[in-house]
Amino acid sequence: MRRVCFQLQVKPERIEEYKRRHAAVWPDMLRALADTGWHNYSLFLRPDGLLIGYFETPSLRDAQEGMARTEVNGRWQAEMAEFFVDLGDAAPDTGFLELEEVFHLEDQLDRPTA
Repeated sequence: MRRVCFQLQVKPERIEEYKRRHAAVWPDMLRALADTGWHNYSLFLRPDGLLIGYFETPSLRDAQEGMARTEVNGRWQAEMAEFFVDLGDAAPDTGFLELEEVFHLEDQLDRPTA
């Protein structure tokens, strides 16, 4: 599994509504995410609106393309786009800034020592 971490910026005036929306994500959206390879998916929100997301997937491209083929994702992304700063024409699920992984404990523990 590939680990993916990403960053988005929620508009400060929309933070509370964003949190409410994610407290009860549509069941068909949850199922679509799971079915298209978004596993162990979490979102973390700083008080100023910095959003960090994390998920594991066999392929980021396949996970994004799989969601793009679902009807529910189009509806969800259209509703969520207004919550973010600087997305341009991109949807939130493709317009995020992917962060580079620079450390993973288990990878180093599993590495043979010299």
